[in-house]
Order: sequence, then C-alpha cells, then structure tokens
Amino acid sequence: MRIFYYILTSDILPIFLIIFIGYVLGSKFKLDVNSFSKINFYVFVPGFIFVNIYTTKIPLNMMKVLVFAITMLLANVAIGSIIAKLRNYDKGYKNAFRNSIMFYNSGNIGLSLITLVFTTGPYLIHGKTPYANMAITAQIMVLLIQNISTNSIGFFLASSASMDFKDSMKKIFSMPTIYAIPAALLLKLLPVDLTKIPIWPAAEYIKNAFVPFALISLGAQLSYTNISFKNKEVYLSAVTRLLGGPIIGFLLIKIFGFSGVVAQALMISSSTPSAVNTALIAVEFDNCKDYASQLVMVSTLLSTITLTLVIYVSRVIFPV
Repeated sequence: MRIFYYILTSDILPIFLIIFIGYVLGSKFKLDVNSFSKINFYVFVPGFIFVNIYTTKIPLNMMKVLVFAITMLLANVAIGSIIAKLRNYDKGYKNAFRNSIMFYNSGNIGLSLITLVFTTGPYLIHGKTPYANMAITAQIMVLLIQNISTNSIGFFLASSASMDFKDSMKKIFSMPTIYAIPAALLLKLLPVDLTKIPIWPAAEYIKNAFVPFALISLGAQLSYTNISFKNKEVYLSAVTRLLGGPIIGFLLIKIFGFSGVVAQALMISSSTPSAVNTALIAVEFDNCKDYASQLVMVSTLLSTITLTLVIYVSRVIFPV
C-alpha cells in the first residue's frame, strides 16, 4: 500500500498536474501545439539525449542489459505488428499503435520509480542502499536504447504514414536528435571533459526542462482533442503495454539469465506506460495525434495499479 501511495503521489500525480496545466493553458490561450512540437524536437529532445549519453558511464557488465533492451524493443515490434494486423488498422493507426507499445516511459517514471524502490523499504539496510547503483545503472541502459530508438524508428514509423520512404528519411535526417547521439558518443572518447566548460550548465538546463515542457505540450494537445473514454483501441494499447510488457520482460529476463536486483529493475522497467514522446511524435507528423495523446494519458493513469502489482511480483520471483 505504501508503494502504491508513493507511486500515485510522487510519480503519477505530478505528471497529471503538469499535463493539466498544459490543458488549461491550451484551452485559455489557444496555444500553437505545432510550435511546441518543434521546440521539443529541435531543442529539448536532442539536448536531453546528448547530456544523458555523454554523462552516462557504461560498465562492461551492463552490456548484456543493452542487448536485453534491444531484444525487448524487437519483441514489442512483433507483438504490436501482429495485433495491428489482426485489428486491420490502416497504416497511420498501425504505426501509432506500434509506437505506443514499443516506446515506454523509461525516464521520468521508470528511472524515478526504480530509484525509489531500491532506496526504501527492504532495500534500505542500516541507512545504506547497497542495491540502488546497480538497479539505476541497468535502467539507464534501457533509457539509452529507448531514447535512441524513439527518435529514429519512432520518427520513421510516424512519418511513413503520410510520406514515401525517401521523404521520411529526409525528415528523420533533418532532426537534430539523429546527430546528438553519435556526437555524444564520439565526444565521450575525447580527453576533454565538457562538463567543465562554462556553457555546460546551459545543456543541463535544457535536459532538465525536457520533461515538464513535454508534459505541458501533451496537455495543450489534449485541449484540442476530442477525449473519449469509450475508444476500445486506446484500452487495447494500454493493456498491451502495461500487461504485455512485463510478460515479455519476464520471459526475456529468464532467457538472458538475469537475477536479483537487475532482474527486478528490468521487470519494473518493462511495465511502465507509453512514453510521452509517442504523442509528441504523432503531433509532429500529424499521425493519429488524438489517439496517441489519449493512450499516453490512459496508460499512465492505469499504470498506478499495474506497476504496484509488478513491483510486488518481481520481489517474489527474483529475490535478492
């Protein structure tokens, strides 16, 4: 019950509060959501990814987690594609649905939740948190793969619904995020610490502003959305993400041979709701944006229940 209450008040409620602020602002001032989308994808997203990749140390023993995250992504692609085919979705709807299954909120919900879980309760031992660093590092590996794939594959799927292959690729390569990823990886190899230069705080400010700005943008988009809680496809997406995710995660954890803290962290991570970026991408490419916005909101709300269950189950089946 304590975990449920903490998830609700510390992770879910703040997210919906910021979304609500965006909703009110969008309703009152008729904000230009397309301009918000441009600011997100040309400033905040590349800044967020660059800083995260540049500042994250990747231990060799965590490389298997990277492979797990890639395999998880591919498994979600397969599941999303099968369901979309069975439902006879058109191309735009199919790609929006697949994005919602493939890309999950591994950042502001996943990372903060795992930090909480492994620094409280049974994992707080004599005032110390011996398991936190391992769990958080594993989650950062997942976050890295999710960030890279969302801003490459996610862009391509959304744009391909309304563009041919050539135009889709041109659009993707016009996005600065594509260049932020290799730039961060290459600069990590140089004998220069960018965090020591005077302009680094600007990069940190951009990184820290990404989540609230993205949530406000989602709220503004929802103010123009005809919200219907009767849309069965929204619930199908939410259930597939919230229940299918941990099932696939469990199977892959067993296949890869993870145990203990890392297994618990990956199980929790695989259970997080659809990423806010799936809605922002849909807005940017005008691809089923009402549907995408609704499913992010619904899956985030329902995750208060499913995440609590997954945390409990992960502790039982993967004891430390």
